[in-house]
Amino acid sequence: MKTLKDILYKVSLTSTTGDMEVEVKDIVFDSRKVGEGSVFVAVAGTQVDGHEFIVQAIEKGAKSIVCEALPAELNKEITFVQVVDSAKALGVMASNYYGNPSGKLKVVAVTGTNGKTTCVTLLHNLFMELGYVTGMLSTVENKINDAIIPSTHTTPDSVAINQLMAGMVEKGCTHCFMEASSHAIVQERMAGLTLAGAVFTNISHDHLDYHGTFDEYIKAKKKLFDELPKDAFALVNADDKRGMVMMQNTKANKHTYGLKYPTDFKAKVISNTLQGLELDINGKQAWFRLIGEFNAYNITSVLGSAVLLGEEEDEVLMQLSKIKGANGRFDQLVVEGITAIVDYAHTPDALENVLKTIQGVRTGGEKVITVVGCGGNRDKAKRPVMAKIATEMSEKVVLTSDNPRDEEPMDILKDMEAGVNPVAFKKTLVIADRREAIKTACVMAEKGDIILIAGKGHETYQEIKGVKHPFDDFQTVKELMQLIHTNK
Repeated sequence: MKTLKDILYKVSLTSTTGDMEVEVKDIVFDSRKVGEGSVFVAVAGTQVDGHEFIVQAIEKGAKSIVCEALPAELNKEITFVQVVDSAKALGVMASNYYGNPSGKLKVVAVTGTNGKTTCVTLLHNLFMELGYVTGMLSTVENKINDAIIPSTHTTPDSVAINQLMAGMVEKGCTHCFMEASSHAIVQERMAGLTLAGAVFTNISHDHLDYHGTFDEYIKAKKKLFDELPKDAFALVNADDKRGMVMMQNTKANKHTYGLKYPTDFKAKVISNTLQGLELDINGKQAWFRLIGEFNAYNITSVLGSAVLLGEEEDEVLMQLSKIKGANGRFDQLVVEGITAIVDYAHTPDALENVLKTIQGVRTGGEKVITVVGCGGNRDKAKRPVMAKIATEMSEKVVLTSDNPRDEEPMDILKDMEAGVNPVAFKKTLVIADRREAIKTACVMAEKGDIILIAGKGHETYQEIKGVKHPFDDFQTVKELMQLIHTNK
């Protein structure tokens, strides 16, 4: 068992009071999970401040407290450690407690508004195909080798990250590929991790409910690159105007990828169909099972990451050509000549990319019917923008619920309707019930038409008033399409 002194290595301390050799049973930042012998780290979160629960933590058996502000009265039987930043300290302590597992793996973090899950999934599957035992931390699922562990956040808390990585090391993993959300970066959930590299995909309008301004959102992403060590690589999308901004202060080795400008890893789309994507990538032609220009970027970033990790380019391309993308990303179903596509597109940029991809593979006469909603308790500014994009790029649009959370669905839909051009109202329906909205789209569709169901992708629930109700877009549209169209 480790002592408090052991796990405070590299933590910025302000003061200490009490026995630093006290044994630590576990590290806890939620006072409800404190047990006998825990060290309680008081973190000021977005909802509650852990400093308010120090007394409860001690009553439950915590023998040591790590905090930014000391209580007015110190219990002489308890060790108190004052630190500069509790959230950062938590990450460093968790890494020390679990034996610094990230240092025993080649960890690559992928950040950006869109493409994180696809890139991480492709990297994980690619390295499995290359013969490595790999780990993955993503929105869809966490994996230790082939074992799947359900995911609750894009990036888990720092204790969970290190626990998962320690399990990866134990299972013989050599690599770990992880998503790095802006929330996680700002909240120091990645503090203490040793990274082999970081990838920037793109940045667009999202999470302003949390970050406040677009500049703050950009700074959150940039922080990941600012803190990379000099022996790591930084790989950024040079076609995104903020790509080079990410690398301004990094000590890491700088590399670029893209489709438009000269870059270290360059791709060109040769053909794009609903069956796949043919690319000229670094002067070599290859076919891939993914669709759309946005996936050309994802594939190129994955190639770049693999080469920077020491893999042979030709072998990487060969293995990549066999691999599917992540669940809920452009998943397709065809029933009686009608194509249904389920995609996680939940930002304006992602929705536009998917609809552009559909436009690019259309033959001409078919209708595009889009079913889309926006989440509750999230960035309200993107709601009218997404409705505007949907109505401008589709023949029919059904505005519906996504995850309303604590908001009233019709209030969210009114925000979305504000972005609909008056001329487009005649082709727009508002149906709050998501199943009914999908059913309506299926009824409207005829042979050759394309239905896009956007916003939830891989999610298998709808969150309403604090309750997660089972709901799977793909299974729902599959059931309804077969019911409506195979019985005609």
